[in-house]
Amino acid sequence: MSRKGKVPVVIPKGVQVHVKDNKVVVKGPKGTLDQQIAHGVNLVISEESALVEVADTSREMSKFHGLYRALLQNMVTGTTTGFEIKLEMIGVGYRAAVQGAILDLQLGYSHPTQLHIPAGLHVKVEKNTAISVTGIDKQAVGQFAAQIRALRKPEPYQGKGIRYVNEFVRRKAGKAAKSAKK
Repeated sequence: MSRKGKVPVVIPKGVQVHVKDNKVVVKGPKGTLDQQIAHGVNLVISEESALVEVADTSREMSKFHGLYRALLQNMVTGTTTGFEIKLEMIGVGYRAAVQGAILDLQLGYSHPTQLHIPAGLHVKVEKNTAISVTGIDKQAVGQFAAQIRALRKPEPYQGKGIRYVNEFVRRKAGKAAKSAKK
């Protein structure tokens, strides 16, 4: 049994959780999310909490116990407060702009890089170098932020690139000048 899976998910006021045909639907003030549930996993929903139970205690089912509890918690959090990931661009000439449903990035290449913003996500650019990705689906927010970061990962010698805010990038010493060994 999963220790995390045993903890009930608190359902705040204004959030509705329903299960129908192995599909859980969470409706809150920010929107609606749904998730397919594996066979053998049951949700016991009361007025203020939801508890994830598994049919048997086999190793395969205990893996799903914690997984579906975490997914349900993320759905409840997303529909009430949402998720946000902030990125920063470091480098000369690096800048970003949002044009409708397209994120336009200048990353030191000879051409601009454009990414289509997925439905349900909101992207804000502050000071031309700070990018904020927000949405109710934690997986979608994280995936889009990872796509942005993958376009120009932070490099260890000069520190240029796109990184998460508060991400530590270990700096390396460059090539040492030729020593006086002749």
